Amino acid sequence: MEYKSVSTIILQPDLLGHVIDNAEIISEKFDSHLDLICLGVDQTRPDFYYAGASAVLMQDNLAQARERAQTLERDVRKRLEGALFNWSSAAITAQAATLNGLVAHRTRFSDLVVLPRPYGENRGHEHEAVLEAALFNGEVPVLVLPDERQIAREVETVIIAWNDSPEALRACHAAMPFLKQAQSVCITIIDPPPHGPDRSDPGGGLSQWLARHGVRTEVSVLARTMPRISDVLNRHVSDKGAQMVVMGAYGHSRFREAIMGGATRHMLELATVPVLMMH
Repeated sequence: MEYKSVSTIILQPDLLGHVIDNAEIISEKFDSHLDLICLGVDQTRPDFYYAGASAVLMQDNLAQARERAQTLERDVRKRLEGALFNWSSAAITAQAATLNGLVAHRTRFSDLVVLPRPYGENRGHEHEAVLEAALFNGEVPVLVLPDERQIAREVETVIIAWNDSPEALRACHAAMPFLKQAQSVCITIIDPPPHGPDRSDPGGGLSQWLARHGVRTEVSVLARTMPRISDVLNRHVSDKGAQMVVMGAYGHSRFREAIMGGATRHMLELATVPVLMMH
């Protein structure tokens, strides 16, 4: 696994610099081609238009979305002028209802998609929709960036949030370039089941597999001493001075996590370091 094709989707001008700066670090580090998608989204709900609604109004909304996309692309081109790696950009317009198919089509050949945190101030539903479209429909790994913080040029310490799930294992496969370059990788298991198949050696199989790839690992088994798993994990990230978390995404249904919360959503809301996710 190598990151030879990296993509990012830019929706807002206030996030443009933050996303590009981080994507640029990754592209330079792994000698990747960076594909920047400047997306203008028409947020008008389809049921807003009743029979006989003005076609002029519909066209005006799409024209505004197109202008936003084109403005974003002009800013991207200006910012990346003279970059020392290969990159391309495109201004694309879409209605909110078509985001899933569009994002999946544009990201499906990416080795890694770099996106800003989908939750926070001035973040609309389209940010969450883009993230979920890449994970579920594009089936690609996504690196989610915390606000106002750059990824380390040398990621030395990585936390793997391991729960023995297929999603977590796929995330480990996807994160292999970072894991191989890290000086320390901590397989972190929170409140493992007492009667699980790996109860005598939690994380042992993953540790052995990673060692065969030249990855140095240690295993930390933590008690769930706080109400949420994400709180325990974030505290461990701080204690270890880690610069990245690798975890599976949406082990529960998206609907359940949206309504009741879950480790994925809470990490996306609270993580202070980049989180590499895979469904």
